[in-house]
Amino acid sequence: MRHLSLLALLASTAVLAACSGETGDPVEPVAPDTAVEAADETTTDVAEVPAGPDLTVLAEVINADWRASSQDRDSSRHPQETLEFFEIDPSGTIVEIWPGGGWYADILAPWIHANGGQYVAAHFDAESGSENRRRSRAAFEAHVANAEIYGDVQIVDFNSDTALALEAGSVDTILTFRNIHNWMSRGYAERAFADFHTALAPGGTLGVVEHRLPSTREQDPGASSGYVQQAYVIALAEEAGFELVGASEINANPADTADHPMGVWTLPPVRRSPAADSEQAADFDRAAYDAIGESDRMTLLFRKPAASE
Repeated sequence: MRHLSLLALLASTAVLAACSGETGDPVEPVAPDTAVEAADETTTDVAEVPAGPDLTVLAEVINADWRASSQDRDSSRHPQETLEFFEIDPSGTIVEIWPGGGWYADILAPWIHANGGQYVAAHFDAESGSENRRRSRAAFEAHVANAEIYGDVQIVDFNSDTALALEAGSVDTILTFRNIHNWMSRGYAERAFADFHTALAPGGTLGVVEHRLPSTREQDPGASSGYVQQAYVIALAEEAGFELVGASEINANPADTADHPMGVWTLPPVRRSPAADSEQAADFDRAAYDAIGESDRMTLLFRKPAASE
């Protein structure tokens, strides 16, 4: 019975698819004798050291120096608006699922640490049979090793064959950015949402960002294009026991049709292109796909009902 609403949703979408960065004033030169007097008068002064960013403030973390190489994507990912929409309390325990190279961890971990909370990364198993996954985990561990910035980052396993390794009811917020299609392709999306529901405390929240497939297009259960219907994600969450709090268009991109030869990976930042000697290469216009920008994305907030509800 758990699968009926998802199957019904897939069936209905199949029908729809068929039918349808100031300078000040210049300083006047000082005469030599005046300069000596000025120096004598100021030798006892202590120069003020510029204060660093206040890491308790989200905006200051987003603009911090360690993010210099990542900030060019802020205009596409809207981290300030997205995290504000998710109503995160940075003094709590916040889990990021599959943080990749650490784009969001560079914001979340310092901010949460400065506010007295705990950032947890649910990453690939360090002993995974996949060399790529082992390297990804090791690279992330090295990336967040500076405790002065990131705090004491906790890393747990989460894979297709490993349930989310966290105590039931111990988490305040779980966040996942552009991952659901991966779980669908491996057949454990439903289990993932169930794991999240178990780990969250009553009243805890789940924030989701995912590439969005138009509702008029047929949903591939394996999400081979990387796109997922918003209604499908909502159904996954609701079947796990979540309630939808709200949806935002913060990360929407109307220029994205979700119809690309290499799926969502055709678009920036991946920019996958057909092989030069393939038939697809003849009519492939790289500039046209770059002009679209990053994908159209849903931004959803769910809540695990409080115990009294």
